[in-house]
Amino acid sequence: MRRLARLTTSLGIGACTAVVELPFTLLSALVLLIVLPWPRGRRAVLTPLTAVAGRLAEVERRRLARFGEAEVSHAYARVRALQYVAVRWVMGVVGMVVVFAPLSATVLWAVLVWPFTDLHHPGDVAATGVGNLFFLLVGMQGVFGVTHLEGLLARHFLGPRPEEVLERRIEQLAASRAGVVAAVNDERRRIERDLHDGVQQRLVALGMLLGRALRSRDEMRADQLLRQAHEESRQALTELREVAWRIYPTVLDEAGLRAALETVAERSSVPVQLDYRLDREPGTALATVAYFVVCEAVTNAVKHADAGLISVRVAPGGDGVLVCIEDDGPGGADSSGSGLFGLARRVAALDGRFRVESPPGGPTTITAELPCA
Repeated sequence: MRRLARLTTSLGIGACTAVVELPFTLLSALVLLIVLPWPRGRRAVLTPLTAVAGRLAEVERRRLARFGEAEVSHAYARVRALQYVAVRWVMGVVGMVVVFAPLSATVLWAVLVWPFTDLHHPGDVAATGVGNLFFLLVGMQGVFGVTHLEGLLARHFLGPRPEEVLERRIEQLAASRAGVVAAVNDERRRIERDLHDGVQQRLVALGMLLGRALRSRDEMRADQLLRQAHEESRQALTELREVAWRIYPTVLDEAGLRAALETVAERSSVPVQLDYRLDREPGTALATVAYFVVCEAVTNAVKHADAGLISVRVAPGGDGVLVCIEDDGPGGADSSGSGLFGLARRVAALDGRFRVESPPGGPTTITAELPCA
Protein backbone atom coordinates (compact mmCIF):
# COMPACT_ATOMS: atom_id res chain seq x y z
CA MET A 1 0.00 0.00 0.00
CA ARG A 2 2.91 2.37 0.70
CA ARG A 3 4.31 1.66 -2.76
CA LEU A 4 0.90 2.26 -4.33
CA ALA A 5 0.57 5.55 -2.45
CA ARG A 6 4.06 6.62 -3.56
CA LEU A 7 3.41 5.80 -7.22
CA THR A 8 0.02 7.49 -7.09
CA THR A 9 1.71 10.59 -5.70
CA SER A 10 4.18 10.44 -8.59
CA LEU A 11 1.39 10.31 -11.15
CA GLY A 12 -0.47 13.12 -9.39
CA ILE A 13 2.58 15.38 -9.50
CA GLY A 14 3.16 14.33 -13.12
CA ALA A 15 -0.39 15.35 -13.96
CA CYS A 16 0.27 18.80 -12.46
CA THR A 17 3.49 19.23 -14.43
CA ALA A 18 1.67 18.18 -17.61
CA VAL A 19 -0.50 21.28 -17.17
CA VAL A 20 2.67 23.32 -17.67
CA GLU A 21 4.28 21.08 -20.29
CA LEU A 22 1.33 21.03 -22.68
CA PRO A 23 1.16 24.85 -23.18
CA PHE A 24 4.95 24.96 -23.36
CA THR A 25 4.95 22.26 -26.06
CA LEU A 26 2.29 24.07 -28.11
CA LEU A 27 4.10 27.41 -27.77
CA SER A 28 7.44 25.85 -28.70
CA ALA A 29 5.94 24.16 -31.76
CA LEU A 30 4.38 27.44 -32.89
CA VAL A 31 7.59 29.44 -32.43
CA LEU A 32 9.72 26.82 -34.16
CA LEU A 33 7.22 26.66 -37.03
CA ILE A 34 7.51 30.42 -37.53
CA VAL A 35 11.35 30.48 -37.55
CA LEU A 36 11.74 27.18 -39.40
CA PRO A 37 12.95 28.75 -42.70
CA TRP A 38 15.67 30.84 -40.94
CA PRO A 39 18.56 28.84 -39.45
CA ARG A 40 19.85 31.76 -37.35
CA GLY A 41 16.43 32.46 -35.94
CA ARG A 42 15.92 28.78 -35.26
CA ARG A 43 19.19 28.60 -33.31
CA ALA A 44 18.32 31.79 -31.40
CA VAL A 45 14.94 30.39 -30.41
CA LEU A 46 16.21 26.92 -29.52
CA THR A 47 18.53 28.27 -26.80
CA PRO A 48 15.81 29.57 -24.42
CA LEU A 49 13.42 26.77 -25.33
CA THR A 50 15.95 24.05 -24.52
CA ALA A 51 16.89 25.86 -21.29
CA VAL A 52 13.26 25.82 -20.11
CA ALA A 53 12.86 22.24 -21.30
CA GLY A 54 15.97 21.27 -19.33
CA ARG A 55 14.43 22.66 -16.14
CA LEU A 56 11.15 20.83 -16.76
CA ALA A 57 13.01 17.59 -17.56
CA GLU A 58 15.03 17.97 -14.35
CA VAL A 59 11.79 18.28 -12.36
CA GLU A 60 10.52 15.09 -13.98
CA ARG A 61 13.81 13.29 -13.37
CA ARG A 62 13.74 14.12 -9.67
CA ARG A 63 10.08 13.14 -9.42
CA LEU A 64 10.74 9.77 -11.00
CA ALA A 65 13.80 9.18 -8.81
CA ARG A 66 11.94 10.00 -5.59
CA PHE A 67 8.46 8.65 -6.22
CA GLY A 68 8.46 6.74 -9.51
CA GLU A 69 11.17 4.13 -8.85
CA ALA A 70 13.04 5.08 -12.06
CA GLU A 71 16.67 6.17 -12.11
CA VAL A 72 17.29 8.49 -15.06
CA SER A 73 20.63 9.94 -16.11
CA HIS A 74 21.22 13.61 -15.27
CA ALA A 75 23.72 13.98 -18.12
CA TYR A 76 21.43 14.49 -21.10
CA ALA A 77 21.44 16.91 -24.03
CA ARG A 78 19.10 19.90 -23.89
CA VAL A 79 17.62 18.98 -27.26
CA ARG A 80 16.73 15.55 -25.90
CA ALA A 81 15.08 17.28 -22.93
CA LEU A 82 12.95 19.34 -25.33
CA GLN A 83 11.91 16.19 -27.16
CA TYR A 84 11.09 14.49 -23.87
CA VAL A 85 8.92 17.35 -22.61
CA ALA A 86 7.12 17.48 -25.98
CA VAL A 87 5.77 13.94 -25.44
CA ARG A 88 5.81 13.66 -21.64
CA TRP A 89 2.60 15.63 -21.20
CA VAL A 90 0.72 12.77 -22.86
CA MET A 91 1.80 10.45 -20.04
CA GLY A 92 0.75 13.15 -17.58
CA VAL A 93 -2.75 13.18 -19.00
CA VAL A 94 -2.88 9.38 -18.97
CA GLY A 95 -1.68 9.38 -15.38
CA MET A 96 -4.38 11.87 -14.45
CA VAL A 97 -7.01 9.63 -16.02
CA VAL A 98 -5.62 6.55 -14.29
CA VAL A 99 -5.56 8.24 -10.88
CA PHE A 100 -8.91 10.04 -11.00
CA ALA A 101 -11.08 7.82 -13.25
CA PRO A 102 -11.32 4.83 -10.86
CA LEU A 103 -11.92 7.20 -7.95
CA SER A 104 -14.65 9.01 -9.89
CA ALA A 105 -16.20 5.73 -10.99
CA THR A 106 -16.21 4.48 -7.40
CA VAL A 107 -17.89 7.67 -6.21
CA LEU A 108 -20.49 7.48 -8.98
CA TRP A 109 -21.07 3.82 -8.22
CA ALA A 110 -21.62 4.65 -4.57
CA VAL A 111 -23.95 7.57 -5.41
CA LEU A 112 -25.97 5.99 -8.21
CA VAL A 113 -25.98 2.30 -7.34
CA TRP A 114 -25.60 2.01 -3.60
CA PRO A 115 -28.82 3.96 -2.69
CA PHE A 116 -30.85 1.49 -4.75
CA THR A 117 -29.13 -1.58 -3.29
CA ASP A 118 -31.16 -3.83 -1.08
CA LEU A 119 -28.96 -4.24 1.98
CA HIS A 120 -31.04 -7.22 3.07
CA HIS A 121 -30.34 -9.04 -0.16
CA PRO A 122 -26.90 -10.76 -0.20
CA GLY A 123 -26.74 -10.75 -3.99
CA ASP A 124 -27.12 -6.98 -4.27
CA VAL A 125 -24.54 -6.36 -1.54
CA ALA A 126 -22.08 -8.76 -3.19
CA ALA A 127 -22.56 -7.18 -6.62
CA THR A 128 -21.97 -3.70 -5.23
CA GLY A 129 -18.84 -4.80 -3.38
CA VAL A 130 -17.47 -6.61 -6.42
CA GLY A 131 -18.05 -3.51 -8.54
CA ASN A 132 -16.11 -1.27 -6.16
CA LEU A 133 -13.33 -3.86 -5.88
CA PHE A 134 -13.13 -4.06 -9.70
CA PHE A 135 -12.63 -0.31 -10.04
CA LEU A 136 -10.00 -0.40 -7.28
CA LEU A 137 -8.02 -3.20 -8.94
CA VAL A 138 -8.20 -1.50 -12.34
CA GLY A 139 -6.89 1.71 -10.80
CA MET A 140 -4.01 -0.11 -9.06
CA GLN A 141 -2.93 -1.89 -12.24
CA GLY A 142 -3.18 1.37 -14.15
CA VAL A 143 -0.93 3.13 -11.63
CA PHE A 144 1.74 0.43 -11.90
CA GLY A 145 1.51 0.26 -15.71
CA VAL A 146 1.68 4.01 -16.33
CA THR A 147 4.57 4.39 -13.87
CA HIS A 148 6.49 1.72 -15.77
CA LEU A 149 5.78 3.42 -19.10
CA GLU A 150 6.93 6.76 -17.67
CA GLY A 151 10.24 5.23 -16.67
CA LEU A 152 10.71 3.73 -20.14
CA LEU A 153 9.89 7.04 -21.80
CA ALA A 154 12.31 9.00 -19.61
CA ARG A 155 15.14 6.53 -20.15
CA HIS A 156 14.50 6.54 -23.92
CA PHE A 157 14.92 10.31 -24.23
CA LEU A 158 17.17 11.20 -21.29
CA GLY A 159 19.15 8.01 -20.84
CA PRO A 160 21.06 6.18 -19.78
CA ARG A 161 21.02 4.19 -23.00
CA PRO A 162 21.96 0.47 -22.78
CA GLU A 163 25.33 1.31 -24.34
CA GLU A 164 25.97 3.94 -21.67
CA VAL A 165 25.04 1.49 -18.93
CA LEU A 166 27.49 -1.07 -20.33
CA GLU A 167 30.25 1.52 -20.68
CA ARG A 168 29.70 2.69 -17.11
CA ARG A 169 29.75 -0.90 -15.90
CA ILE A 170 33.01 -1.57 -17.73
CA GLU A 171 34.54 1.52 -16.13
CA GLN A 172 33.40 0.37 -12.69
CA LEU A 173 34.84 -3.11 -13.23
CA ALA A 174 38.14 -1.69 -14.48
CA ALA A 175 38.36 0.65 -11.49
CA SER A 176 37.48 -2.09 -9.00
CA ARG A 177 39.99 -4.47 -10.60
CA ALA A 178 42.71 -1.84 -10.35
CA GLY A 179 41.66 -1.22 -6.75
CA VAL A 180 41.90 -4.93 -5.95
CA VAL A 181 45.39 -5.13 -7.47
CA ALA A 182 46.47 -2.07 -5.48
CA ALA A 183 44.93 -3.48 -2.30
CA VAL A 184 46.76 -6.78 -2.78
CA ASN A 185 50.05 -4.94 -3.28
CA ASP A 186 49.42 -2.79 -0.20
CA GLU A 187 48.63 -5.90 1.81
CA ARG A 188 51.83 -7.55 0.66
CA ARG A 189 53.86 -4.50 1.66
CA ARG A 190 52.16 -4.43 5.06
CA ILE A 191 52.90 -8.12 5.62
CA GLU A 192 56.53 -7.61 4.60
CA ARG A 193 56.79 -4.65 6.97
CA ASP A 194 55.25 -6.60 9.85
CA LEU A 195 57.58 -9.53 9.27
CA HIS A 196 60.65 -7.32 8.91
CA ASP A 197 59.98 -5.05 11.87
CA GLY A 198 58.52 -7.69 14.14
CA VAL A 199 59.18 -11.37 13.60
CA GLN A 200 62.52 -10.92 11.83
CA GLN A 201 63.90 -8.71 14.59
CA ARG A 202 62.78 -11.23 17.18
CA LEU A 203 64.51 -14.05 15.33
CA VAL A 204 67.70 -12.01 15.00
CA ALA A 205 67.65 -11.32 18.74
CA LEU A 206 66.97 -15.00 19.38
CA GLY A 207 69.98 -16.03 17.31
CA MET A 208 72.22 -13.54 19.11
CA LEU A 209 71.08 -14.75 22.53
CA LEU A 210 71.68 -18.38 21.61
CA GLY A 211 75.13 -17.53 20.24
CA ARG A 212 76.06 -15.68 23.43
CA ALA A 213 74.78 -18.62 25.52
CA LEU A 214 76.92 -21.05 23.52
CA ARG A 215 80.03 -18.91 23.95
CA SER A 216 79.45 -18.22 27.64
CA ARG A 217 81.54 -20.18 30.14
CA ASP A 218 79.43 -19.09 33.09
CA GLU A 219 76.58 -21.55 33.61
CA MET A 220 74.40 -19.01 35.41
CA ARG A 221 74.94 -16.48 32.64
CA ALA A 222 74.24 -19.12 29.97
CA ASP A 223 71.08 -20.15 31.80
CA GLN A 224 69.93 -16.51 31.92
CA LEU A 225 70.62 -16.08 28.22
CA LEU A 226 68.68 -19.23 27.40
CA ARG A 227 65.72 -17.95 29.41
CA GLN A 228 65.84 -14.70 27.43
CA ALA A 229 66.07 -16.69 24.20
CA HIS A 230 63.04 -18.72 25.24
CA GLU A 231 61.10 -15.49 25.91
CA GLU A 232 62.15 -14.09 22.53
CA SER A 233 61.00 -17.26 20.78
CA ARG A 234 57.64 -17.01 22.55
CA GLN A 235 57.26 -13.36 21.49
CA ALA A 236 58.28 -14.22 17.93
CA LEU A 237 55.68 -17.00 17.80
CA THR A 238 53.00 -14.62 19.15
CA GLU A 239 53.81 -11.95 16.56
CA LEU A 240 53.89 -14.56 13.80
CA ARG A 241 50.40 -15.69 14.82
CA GLU A 242 49.26 -12.06 14.78
CA VAL A 243 50.57 -11.62 11.24
CA ALA A 244 48.93 -14.86 10.12
CA TRP A 245 45.67 -13.78 11.75
CA ARG A 246 45.73 -10.45 9.94
CA ILE A 247 46.37 -12.20 6.62
CA TYR A 248 43.41 -14.56 6.97
CA PRO A 249 41.87 -16.04 10.14
CA THR A 250 41.37 -19.80 9.99
CA VAL A 251 38.37 -19.49 12.33
CA LEU A 252 36.49 -17.81 9.46
CA ASP A 253 36.55 -21.11 7.52
CA GLU A 254 36.24 -23.37 10.54
CA ALA A 255 33.49 -21.68 12.56
CA GLY A 256 32.04 -18.94 10.34
CA LEU A 257 31.75 -15.17 10.31
CA ARG A 258 30.08 -14.81 13.70
CA ALA A 259 32.84 -16.70 15.51
CA ALA A 260 35.51 -14.68 13.68
CA LEU A 261 33.87 -11.39 14.69
CA GLU A 262 33.52 -12.60 18.28
CA THR A 263 37.26 -13.29 18.26
CA VAL A 264 37.90 -9.74 17.02
CA ALA A 265 35.78 -8.42 19.89
CA GLU A 266 37.63 -10.55 22.43
CA ARG A 267 41.05 -9.49 21.20
CA SER A 268 40.22 -5.77 21.25
CA SER A 269 41.54 -3.66 24.14
CA VAL A 270 38.39 -1.50 23.89
CA PRO A 271 34.99 -3.08 24.70
CA VAL A 272 33.21 -4.19 21.54
CA GLN A 273 29.45 -4.78 21.47
CA LEU A 274 28.54 -7.23 18.69
CA ASP A 275 25.02 -7.41 17.27
CA TYR A 276 24.92 -10.27 14.75
CA ARG A 277 21.54 -10.82 13.04
CA LEU A 278 22.26 -13.03 10.03
CA ASP A 279 20.19 -16.21 9.90
CA ARG A 280 22.58 -18.08 7.65
CA GLU A 281 26.27 -18.02 6.86
CA PRO A 282 27.15 -15.71 3.92
CA GLY A 283 29.40 -16.74 1.07
CA THR A 284 33.15 -16.92 1.49
CA ALA A 285 33.93 -13.73 -0.45
CA LEU A 286 31.28 -11.69 1.35
CA ALA A 287 32.21 -13.08 4.77
CA THR A 288 35.89 -12.29 4.16
CA VAL A 289 35.19 -8.67 3.20
CA ALA A 290 32.77 -8.23 6.12
CA TYR A 291 35.38 -9.61 8.53
CA PHE A 292 38.16 -7.33 7.30
CA VAL A 293 35.86 -4.29 7.37
CA VAL A 294 35.05 -4.96 11.02
CA CYS A 295 38.63 -5.87 11.93
CA GLU A 296 40.19 -2.80 10.31
CA ALA A 297 37.49 -0.46 11.64
CA VAL A 298 37.90 -1.78 15.19
CA THR A 299 41.69 -1.50 14.91
CA ASN A 300 41.43 2.11 13.72
CA ALA A 301 39.02 2.96 16.53
CA VAL A 302 41.37 1.47 19.12
CA LYS A 303 44.45 3.23 17.73
CA HIS A 304 43.13 6.64 16.69
CA ALA A 305 39.59 7.27 17.95
CA ASP A 306 40.19 7.26 21.72
CA ALA A 307 36.91 5.36 22.01
CA GLY A 308 35.38 3.88 25.14
CA LEU A 309 32.92 1.58 23.35
CA ILE A 310 32.71 0.16 19.82
CA SER A 311 29.40 -1.14 18.46
CA VAL A 312 29.37 -3.62 15.57
CA ARG A 313 26.15 -4.59 13.81
CA VAL A 314 25.89 -7.18 11.04
CA ALA A 315 22.37 -7.58 9.69
CA PRO A 316 20.44 -8.21 6.49
CA GLY A 317 20.10 -5.07 4.41
CA GLY A 318 18.12 -4.97 1.19
CA ASP A 319 19.42 -7.78 -1.02
CA GLY A 320 22.68 -8.16 0.87
CA VAL A 321 24.39 -7.68 4.21
CA LEU A 322 24.75 -4.42 6.12
CA VAL A 323 27.87 -4.00 8.25
CA CYS A 324 27.93 -1.01 10.59
CA ILE A 325 30.71 -0.07 13.04
CA GLU A 326 30.26 2.89 15.38
CA ASP A 327 32.49 4.24 18.14
CA ASP A 328 31.92 6.96 20.73
CA GLY A 329 35.17 8.78 19.96
CA PRO A 330 35.55 12.47 19.14
CA GLY A 331 35.12 11.94 15.38
CA GLY A 332 37.08 13.63 12.63
CA ALA A 333 38.22 10.41 10.93
CA ASP A 334 39.90 10.83 7.55
CA SER A 335 38.04 8.66 5.05
CA SER A 336 40.87 9.08 2.54
CA GLY A 337 43.42 7.48 4.87
CA SER A 338 45.18 4.32 3.78
CA GLY A 339 43.21 2.00 6.08
CA LEU A 340 39.72 3.23 5.26
CA PHE A 341 40.58 3.70 1.60
CA GLY A 342 41.73 0.08 1.46
CA LEU A 343 38.43 -1.03 2.98
CA ALA A 344 36.54 1.03 0.39
CA ARG A 345 38.41 -0.80 -2.37
CA ARG A 346 37.63 -4.18 -0.82
CA VAL A 347 33.93 -3.33 -0.68
CA ALA A 348 33.94 -1.92 -4.22
CA ALA A 349 35.39 -5.20 -5.49
CA LEU A 350 32.09 -6.84 -4.49
CA ASP A 351 29.98 -4.04 -6.02
CA GLY A 352 29.19 -2.86 -2.52
CA ARG A 353 28.90 0.64 -1.08
CA PHE A 354 31.16 2.04 1.62
CA ARG A 355 30.43 5.15 3.67
CA VAL A 356 32.25 6.93 6.51
CA GLU A 357 30.49 9.51 8.68
CA SER A 358 32.70 11.17 11.28
CA PRO A 359 31.53 14.67 12.23
CA PRO A 360 33.58 16.68 14.75
CA GLY A 361 32.55 15.57 18.19
CA GLY A 362 31.60 12.09 16.98
CA PRO A 363 30.42 9.50 16.68
CA THR A 364 32.29 7.85 13.84
CA THR A 365 30.13 5.45 11.82
CA ILE A 366 31.50 3.15 9.11
CA THR A 367 28.89 1.44 6.94
CA ALA A 368 29.41 -1.21 4.28
CA GLU A 369 26.56 -2.55 2.13
CA LEU A 370 27.62 -5.84 0.60
CA PRO A 371 25.50 -7.48 -2.10
CA CYS A 372 24.83 -11.22 -2.03
CA ALA A 373 25.02 -11.72 -5.78
